[in-house]
Amino acid sequence: MKASDARVCVLRIEGTNCEEESFQCFKRLGAKPEKVHLKQLTGTDVSSDERRSLSDYQLLVLPGGFSAGDYVRAGAIFAARLRSRLSEDLKEFVRVGKPVLGICNGFQILVETGLLPAMSGIMADVPEAVLGTNDSARFECRPTLLKKVNRGNCVFSTRIPDDKISLIPSAHAEGKLMFPVDRAKYVIKELEDNDQVVFKYVDPDGSIAGYPWCPNGSTENIAGICNREGNVFGMMPHPERVFFRFTHPDWTRSPDGDGDGRAVFESALDYVSKKM
Repeated sequence: MKASDARVCVLRIEGTNCEEESFQCFKRLGAKPEKVHLKQLTGTDVSSDERRSLSDYQLLVLPGGFSAGDYVRAGAIFAARLRSRLSEDLKEFVRVGKPVLGICNGFQILVETGLLPAMSGIMADVPEAVLGTNDSARFECRPTLLKKVNRGNCVFSTRIPDDKISLIPSAHAEGKLMFPVDRAKYVIKELEDNDQVVFKYVDPDGSIAGYPWCPNGSTENIAGICNREGNVFGMMPHPERVFFRFTHPDWTRSPDGDGDGRAVFESALDYVSKKM
């Protein structure tokens, strides 16, 4: 399949607010993105011509925002709706190798659905991790530096050189990735052994560092993870906000060229064009 034939489902409900940026990233790369409301996939209160099927798409994106107002927990309500109506469709989408991207609130949704970290299958019965309140106890909106630590498993990072430090902005109040206390060491080791850790927060020298370089206190400074197969990926920072170089905070020093986030979307389309 050509990248230009790839259909991308950018899924939204009330409260998502980054669907346009995510849509534009794939459109600029020549793909065929579509902003789809969850009701269009479930067939709730929509006409027949508005109905959509997840199987018709080659790539699924859960964008950032505050879905359902982030009530209960960030991403919990969106995830509950997905599990109650689309569990089998989601499992099949992942099983056949189609890529799923969750950014910020989308990452929280993937964790709440059990699609990440997915230690015990495609979709865990209950969440195996949580994205909790930042250590600062406030919303953190700042440029963050990410180091690629993935060894090649994640389909969303293949265009990013090994050990590259990318500037990807963060904007979240609940981004602290945590695992059950009694199993945390085991889970972290398994994630590393399975090459499921994709990005870590670092300082300008590329070293693991605390606040403000790690804006949330995330375990092991983890900023993004994938499933075992590498086709489901979630990250807290926003690559769609640095698609172009001129949207970097230091853009006046070098205004032209690609932004650091563009490679995430290019990597996904590379995979789709080769595998779908």
